Amino acid sequence: MPHPEFLPIQWKSTYLELLDQRILPGKKEFLKLSSAEETIVAIREMAVRGAPAIAITGVFGLTLGAKSQSGVANPEDIETLLSSVLESRPTAVNLSYAILEAKKRIQGNSGWESITKIWETYGLEMMRDDLAANKALGENGVSLFPKDQKEFHIITHCNTGALATAGHGTALGVIRSLRDAGKKVVVYADETRPFLQGSRLTAFEMMEEGIECYIITDGMSGWLMNHRKIDAVLVGCDRVAANGDTANKIGTYNLGIVAKEHGVPFYVCATKDSFDLNLKTGEEIPIEMRKESEVTQFDFLKGSDGKYLFPEGKTSPVGARALNPSFDVTKAHLIKNFITEFGCFVPAEISLRLKNV
Repeated sequence: MPHPEFLPIQWKSTYLELLDQRILPGKKEFLKLSSAEETIVAIREMAVRGAPAIAITGVFGLTLGAKSQSGVANPEDIETLLSSVLESRPTAVNLSYAILEAKKRIQGNSGWESITKIWETYGLEMMRDDLAANKALGENGVSLFPKDQKEFHIITHCNTGALATAGHGTALGVIRSLRDAGKKVVVYADETRPFLQGSRLTAFEMMEEGIECYIITDGMSGWLMNHRKIDAVLVGCDRVAANGDTANKIGTYNLGIVAKEHGVPFYVCATKDSFDLNLKTGEEIPIEMRKESEVTQFDFLKGSDGKYLFPEGKTSPVGARALNPSFDVTKAHLIKNFITEFGCFVPAEISLRLKNV
């Protein structure tokens, strides 16, 4: 597990510390959050990102919101708090599950003090469970790679490591587990426009781990698969529909199509809370649309003083319009296997496998 200074979420009993991922890798700074409102802003503005990490942060945001209250809890106030945290980012199902479970756990409790303790306990439990699930997922993923092969070349997209989870990671967790099994792993990290999670965060994590890594632009994967032997594509996910359609960071769908064309296995790494059997297909998954300026300029990178790190960083003409969907949906037929903490299986087996966990 990474050193604590690289863990994105640290609960300090009276406040929450988040590693500010907007300014990595240039600076390693923690935000000190003392209210639900501050937590919601941190999620919305992507100071913390990655579906598991967002869900854990959301529950601690509820805890801080409850901690600021006293006396008897009004049901309407509880509902407002739950809704405000849920709406911070809509695509990842992990946050939705966490909010529903948080609501369920406080049934029969009418005092803010007892509600605070229940949600704090739940947040800590989520952190422990997520770390354990990631490690199991990583070990299961190793089984899909030939035992007699000593070196693997893997393409990944966005950031799916310790920074996106409670530790170890999902897709990067498989890569870490392969390394721990004595394999040499060479990672090709899509830069992941427009927020650059691959070039800023995945490359950062791989360098910290001493794993060989090359940054590629999102449009280079076809060339790479055509000119070098790529053994697999490993990605994480934010929501999986019952038929296997998978929402993940924008650009994942393109990568799935290119992998299919070149006969490269495309693996989706997902813990159980990423599956949403209430949705039949990916067409029902809500897709978050973010602000245009993330595409047209580098104004999302801010220092601790609140000033833009790239004040002249416009990448398009003044007044140019842009579309900025944060996620896309990769069709199930492009996915060879799901890698989870409870085994590896094809999309058609989702419903059967989820019934047993």
